[in-house]
Amino acid sequence: QEQLVESGGGLVQTGGSLRLSCVASGNTYSSWTMGWFRQAPGKEREFVATINWSSTTTDYADSVKGRFTVSRANTKNTAYLQMNSLKPEDTAIYYCAAARQSLIATSTGAYDYWGQGTQVTVSS
Repeated sequence: QEQLVESGGGLVQTGGSLRLSCVASGNTYSSWTMGWFRQAPGKEREFVATINWSSTTTDYADSVKGRFTVSRANTKNTAYLQMNSLKPEDTAIYYCAAARQSLIATSTGAYDYWGQGTQVTVSS
C-alpha cells in the first residue's frame, strides 16, 4: 500500500513563505505524477499544482501562479510545494496526491493516493 505523508504546514503572516514536503513510500514513486490540492472550511477540494515524473511539465491554479512552485526529488521520493507571498485566502488544509500516470492532472479523480493533509494558516 502506497503512502504519502505531508509536512511543513503552520501559521504564517501575510506575505510570508512556507515549504510543504510530501514523502512517498513505494518503489514506483519516480514514475508517478504528483499533485497538490487544498481544501478550505466549507469549500470543495481544489487543485493547486501538479508536476510530472520528470519535472519537465508543471501546471498551477491561476490563484497561485507566480507565487507557488512545485518540484520533486525522485531520489528522495519527495515532492515539494514552495509557497511565497502567502495571503489569508491561501488558508486551507493542503494535500499531496499521486497519480499512476505520466501526464499531469488537475482533477481529484485522476489521483490514486492521497496524504492526510497539513494545515496552512495565513494571518492578516
